[in-house]
Amino acid sequence: MEKLIQDKIRDILNRALGEIKSVKAKKGKWPEWEVGFADSLKHGDYTSNIALILGKYFSSSPQDLAEVLVENIPVSHLDWLDKVEVAKPGFINFWLSSQFLKDNLKQLLRQPKKYGRGKVKKTIVVEYSSPNIAKPFGVGHLRSTIIGQAIYNLYKFIGWKCVGVNHLGDWGTQFGKVIVAIHRWGHPLSQFTLRDLEELYIKFHQEEEKDPALAEEARKWFKRLEDGDPEALKIWKQCVRLSRKEFARIYRILGIKIDYSLGESFYLSQTRAMIKEILAQGLAQRSHGAIILPLPGLETPLLLEKSDGATTYAARDLAALRYRQKRWHPQLMVWEVGQEQKLYFQQLFAAADLLGYASREQMVHIAHGLFRWAHGKFSTRKGQTIHLDEVLRKTTEEARRLIDESQTSQNLTKQEKEKIIQQVGIGAIKFYDLSHYPKKDIIFNWKEILNLEGNSGPYLQYSIVRGRSVLQKARQKGRGFSQVSLNTEEEAVLRTIAKFPVIVREAAFKFSPNLIANFALELAQVFNLFYQHNSILGAPADQKNFRLALTKGATEVLVNCLSLLGIPIPLKM
Repeated sequence: MEKLIQDKIRDILNRALGEIKSVKAKKGKWPEWEVGFADSLKHGDYTSNIALILGKYFSSSPQDLAEVLVENIPVSHLDWLDKVEVAKPGFINFWLSSQFLKDNLKQLLRQPKKYGRGKVKKTIVVEYSSPNIAKPFGVGHLRSTIIGQAIYNLYKFIGWKCVGVNHLGDWGTQFGKVIVAIHRWGHPLSQFTLRDLEELYIKFHQEEEKDPALAEEARKWFKRLEDGDPEALKIWKQCVRLSRKEFARIYRILGIKIDYSLGESFYLSQTRAMIKEILAQGLAQRSHGAIILPLPGLETPLLLEKSDGATTYAARDLAALRYRQKRWHPQLMVWEVGQEQKLYFQQLFAAADLLGYASREQMVHIAHGLFRWAHGKFSTRKGQTIHLDEVLRKTTEEARRLIDESQTSQNLTKQEKEKIIQQVGIGAIKFYDLSHYPKKDIIFNWKEILNLEGNSGPYLQYSIVRGRSVLQKARQKGRGFSQVSLNTEEEAVLRTIAKFPVIVREAAFKFSPNLIANFALELAQVFNLFYQHNSILGAPADQKNFRLALTKGATEVLVNCLSLLGIPIPLKM
């Protein structure tokens, strides 16, 4: 991939810095400075704070340092740069040339699917979704599922080999609770649904408050499960079958594809062997009948085995981490899991580093915020949650209303209409979630989730449909164009399109799909403004060719954005 503009600007600033002799800092010891997007076109396309950050190393002010740096930038010899200016109190602003913007559009049109892509010979393992068995898919699972898929898509787009893992919660004390509940209050196993299992799980916790002895009974049943008790295994297998079938249905609706679905149970034999190894190495120790792993720098050790001999979630997670490292040899492993697990992942990573399974630099916890009520968290055990099915049903109803009110619906077959309704509903849900900064909580609000108009997923879908409609009417997809002068709206679309390769890389490295969502909105807005103020098909030949090319370029970049976010694109709206 050609070097990004952001990197080119960084290069010329470093060269300009090298021309200055009155420097106190040693080479390579500069504090970090940034090159980012300008906040508005009047301040250029890019801006840098280099003079503000490095000003203290010079006898002059940041403003004077910026002026000296600009003097050492050979703008006239850089065909991609139009001008560079200094703005108080020392920012350096860069404007891309019109010729570069037009050439960039031509490059995009030659290979639209490759625009912004990279080639990196690295591997990343992404763990995401990872719901618990015996519980319906709640809206709380949505964040990990679609943020994780978007991060997977982003890294694949910039050239990494991606391995997606669904780490199903199919083992642990909760199964002891489910077994106890089935024995006490359940009906024949063959008649169970996932909702039935959830209700029994809730009932267990309600009854446990009255009878604390239930907790010990559940622990004993889980130990029997780990020891291969036939009755416990029979119930567990039925729970797993029901759950996997339901999860597969939800993933089909959401358009989610994960490479490997490996439950905690998959790592059980590896976990026991690993614990023996750690004991033999003298790193783990026995404490009150349990096995713990002390961690340097952390007060709380990692519990590997309980006093009754049952393995822990942490031990199975550690075995899973080692398995991934041995099987795929990734340069990076990420866990897309809620922020309430922050302390746990500090322990897990410290343990992996101590045991030599992976270095801390290889492991990242993408701690997303939660869907929650204004008054507190969702809680399955208290029955305080919202099933994803309910959200899907309501957004589908709202999408149906919008489609029914549109003129397009009159020309659709029943099958076409139902498909579009599903695509619009799913697009709305996904965009609502992905447009939020991942680390922030989202207060669950039906009105906001069901808003399919304004700055929404359907707005982006419609922008693509509009662009494709124009190209279809012209019977061409945008072709070569000669030199044309640019008006304000055309220039805005070109400048926004040129941001995409930088945005993609930034979104990937910051694990922030919301940057793609926000960029897509920005592009759709400038494209629709261009569409409203400029005739395309009725323009003179040269102008028409250019505007069709611009329409094609904007549409293709929007398609790439929605593909990265996992949002479906209807053929009509």
